[in-house]
Amino acid sequence: MPFYLLFIQNLSLLTYQKSPLGDLGGLSMKPSIPKGTRDFTPQEMANRNYIFNTIKDVFRLYGFQQIETPAMENLSTLMGKYGEEGDKLLFKILNSGDFLSGVSDVELEERNSNRLTSKISEKGLRYDLTVPFARFVVQNRDKITFPFKRYQIQPVWRADRPQKGRYREFYQCDVDVVGSDSLINELELIQIVDEVYRRLNINVILKINNRKILSGIAEIVGETERITDITVAIDKMDKIGLENVNKELFEKGPLIEEWQNRTLDEYYPFVFMDAIHYRVKDVSRIVSKAAYIVLGINHEGYKDILGIWIGESESSKFWLKILTDIKNRGVQQVDIFSVDGLSGFKQAILATYPKAIVQRCIIHQIRYSTRYVSDKNIRALMKDLKSVYQAPNEEEAYRNLELFKDKWAKEYPTCVKSWYENWDVISPFFQYSGNIRRIMYTTNLIEN
Repeated sequence: MPFYLLFIQNLSLLTYQKSPLGDLGGLSMKPSIPKGTRDFTPQEMANRNYIFNTIKDVFRLYGFQQIETPAMENLSTLMGKYGEEGDKLLFKILNSGDFLSGVSDVELEERNSNRLTSKISEKGLRYDLTVPFARFVVQNRDKITFPFKRYQIQPVWRADRPQKGRYREFYQCDVDVVGSDSLINELELIQIVDEVYRRLNINVILKINNRKILSGIAEIVGETERITDITVAIDKMDKIGLENVNKELFEKGPLIEEWQNRTLDEYYPFVFMDAIHYRVKDVSRIVSKAAYIVLGINHEGYKDILGIWIGESESSKFWLKILTDIKNRGVQQVDIFSVDGLSGFKQAILATYPKAIVQRCIIHQIRYSTRYVSDKNIRALMKDLKSVYQAPNEEEAYRNLELFKDKWAKEYPTCVKSWYENWDVISPFFQYSGNIRRIMYTTNLIEN
């Protein structure tokens, strides 16, 4: 029989073979998979493999080596690494054989799940790739060379409640460097992410976050040991919203409220006030928020964040409320306020601290006044503008401003007008020495 006829005959036999699931037509329930997991068709697998291979190519380009770890780890390795809530999301594997053999009737009747778990389950599916990697480094430290650049692309499992976009089984693509604290590593990781998206032809904006920022906030509010509680609560922002995140943190201990209402020093030579604007997902919608930050430098030269307030948008009315709050908490004298160019800011400050000097941030002033200057002229204009704000005294600064006006007012009247209109809050720093000027001329101390 010709080969092609034999092939067709065998294919026909395969077509009419009985399904391994039996007679599906007679079943009352359709076969299914656990919620939060997925099947992938050949086309979907081709697409996924293209993405994975692109990521691997970039990882290897930067000198990272691939490792793999088992799907399951000892619970002694996994437990306690993700906080109380994270431990609840671990998929635990029952011991082989009679897993209840070591459990007494009394322990069964107590129904203490935590105690029972330690007796009936010694292993669990990995929750992420980070903890297994830490175990890998410790266990194989004699086989690897430091600094060790590793990448790992494997599935992880979480016993979370399945919902749209959240799965119980999914892949993570991790890349890490151990054995080096160089900031070049951080830059390289950013370049890797950027290169992956470039190769996939996906336009993205990279927003950089760092756990050290949250650790710093936890340190400031005196709750360094509770950084895990804080990060776990913030990680729920998308699901439960900002209000419920704050509620959860307060229920676990009013750390933020206590810190926000603490008594402050009576005197601060310098106070910097600025708002950082951001967008956050609040349950099902994206909302704009403003984080109002007040940072003081005390008489010993130490920085002190006097408070952080969250508002819908920046306004002088809200700043007046904050100024009243810090005065009620003990701040009776401030020599110099450094602020941005918000309308009504100076009036709000002088209403609370009438003897204070208000200095407008020179960086904000430059950004605001030159935002409509063309690329062709910006370098020449900035050279002339420097002669104003870098002048040794106010008299020379004003003379240079007059020259600046004569040269640029016709082409950029709004830019020139802005410096004249705000001269009362731009010029105060000219009366101080260079060291004091460097402290008070900008609010970038907050942004940085």
